[in-house]
Amino acid sequence: MRYSTSLILIKLLVIQYLSVLCASQDFDFFYFVQQWPGAYCDKKHSCCYPKSGKPAADFGIHGLWPNYKDGSYPSNCDPDSVFDKSEISELMGSLEKSWPSMSCPSSNGYRFWSHEWEKHGTCSESELDQKDYFQAGLKLKEKANLLQALKKAGIKPDDELYSLESIVAAIKEGVGHAPGIECNKDSAGNSQLYQVYLCADTSGQDIIECPILPKGRCASAIQFPKF
Repeated sequence: MRYSTSLILIKLLVIQYLSVLCASQDFDFFYFVQQWPGAYCDKKHSCCYPKSGKPAADFGIHGLWPNYKDGSYPSNCDPDSVFDKSEISELMGSLEKSWPSMSCPSSNGYRFWSHEWEKHGTCSESELDQKDYFQAGLKLKEKANLLQALKKAGIKPDDELYSLESIVAAIKEGVGHAPGIECNKDSAGNSQLYQVYLCADTSGQDIIECPILPKGRCASAIQFPKF
């Protein structure tokens, strides 16, 4: 009888553990984050171009991050699911162009992509496998052409100051949804356009209105630095 009771308790504990594990795979939406390389280099005080060469003067993908509506987020959900570059071999050229690593020392991007998959991507495995995850980011970038939207509104990377309000309005007009803007400061203390947050549904396919936006700590007028 005691053995039977212990067995039942063990089974209940296993079920409870599995339910918690499964719950950790759930999320409400993605943050799709793009960064401006000119501001990245200023923020870090140094940056290194990828081994494939200097990226184009365009926003690059930082990540596709599962999030909860309360502002929290899951991370490192599956330690057994390690980054495998063979899974994304077909996407390599597109990733080098649209999802480049600007960190030092100069790299081929594998460390950056590995970090993004293992910290963030593994928390979306209920929806996307490794290839689908990176492919979703690339497709979202095509849908959200930030530089085109800004240039259409006369906002260019020319070291000039633009109102935060006009930048938000231009992106909303071009993409269809309000963005979150994150700024950094250069050595002169100027608030710079650094990262743009958009939101995508849990399939990673469609851009949606953000349930919650990060606080960007931007000035009312921000610089769009050259690159």
